[in-house]
Amino acid sequence: MTTRDLIGETVTALSANKVRSVLTVLGIVIGIASVIALVAIGQGAQNSVQASIESIGSNLLVVLPGAAREIGFGASGGRGTARSLTLADENAISHVANVAAVSGEYSGRYQIAAALANTNTTVDGVNASYELIRNLTMDQGSFITDSQSAGLMRVAVVGPTVVTDLFGTNATANDALGQNIRINNLLFTVVGVTKTKGGSGPSNQDDMVYVPLGTALQYFAGNGNHYLSAIDIQAASQTVMTQIQNDVTSLLLVRHNISDPTQADFSILNQEAIVSAASNITSTFTILLAAVAGISLVVGGIGIMNMMLTSVTERMREIGLRKAIGATRQDINVQFLAEAIALTFLGGGIGVLLGWGASFAVTLSGLITAQVTFSSILLAFGVSAAIGIIFGWYPAQRAANLNPIDALRYE
Repeated sequence: MTTRDLIGETVTALSANKVRSVLTVLGIVIGIASVIALVAIGQGAQNSVQASIESIGSNLLVVLPGAAREIGFGASGGRGTARSLTLADENAISHVANVAAVSGEYSGRYQIAAALANTNTTVDGVNASYELIRNLTMDQGSFITDSQSAGLMRVAVVGPTVVTDLFGTNATANDALGQNIRINNLLFTVVGVTKTKGGSGPSNQDDMVYVPLGTALQYFAGNGNHYLSAIDIQAASQTVMTQIQNDVTSLLLVRHNISDPTQADFSILNQEAIVSAASNITSTFTILLAAVAGISLVVGGIGIMNMMLTSVTERMREIGLRKAIGATRQDINVQFLAEAIALTFLGGGIGVLLGWGASFAVTLSGLITAQVTFSSILLAFGVSAAIGIIFGWYPAQRAANLNPIDALRYE
């Protein structure tokens, strides 16, 4: 049988019962489209999580005072609440090899008031290097300077959310520049407004007020308390982050006179480790989504097998006649296998287009940026071919093994 004859016979056989062929293809379409769309959504979620974590800083390590210890019933406590990090620690860390920048932080939530409105948000005392470490970009004005910190100047840099909260929903960054605001009843002058980064919750960098670190320690820490809330470190490159974490740990253990690392009065968060953990979680989530969608592909494959077995039964006399006039077992086998593969490839092609369209619709909705990858498309076509071969093989073998005399006698 020539390739041309095989294609003609396949089209004729599938066209003989159009409704049944369409319904069989529909099962594959739904399965492939589901796999494409759900994998795209999972990949988009993974990229979104990674981008969100990386937006808070490049090659970032954060030293927090206190350590997470068991305090009963498996609960952890102490991290970030102890008073163990000082300006001297910050200065010592700045001399560690491969450290590109360091900034201490003293933060707390305070009432912020302007002429006609007020809000409650996080006030963060930082150094000039904080802008680089945390990838902040100025919309208007300038960021905190070290000279302002040394001079205990009452100046502030605010996020765009703070601008709208204090000066109205239609207020621009330029409207806030030079305005006076009260932080915990102390007068500050707005010298800069950061660009929108997006985010939510207490760590939303759009809803922050930055003041010089020296000013924050002087006016907000109270009672001469110069302990820091955190120390931010930017590594020179991603490859040295683990080494810097180990070096800083050793340095602070010596400075705090702690011989047992398990009793450390500080902890270090490694951004690389957080990104890796988040990626593992979202990857598992994506695999789970693909597995759930894959179930519909198996159901579609069973539908193809059912159709092909029915077709073999209906075409018994045709098979017997073909064998009687010289068709070989291979000819019959290839014919029925070709019909099964044609169904799955047709369903796979339509499914890829439908899944791509569904992913694009999800992206347009603004819920998440779904990402269709070339590998997922290859996977979809690979699965289509596998389903055609696996679920079409048994019916094809059954047809090829029929005895021509028994087939011709079949009623």
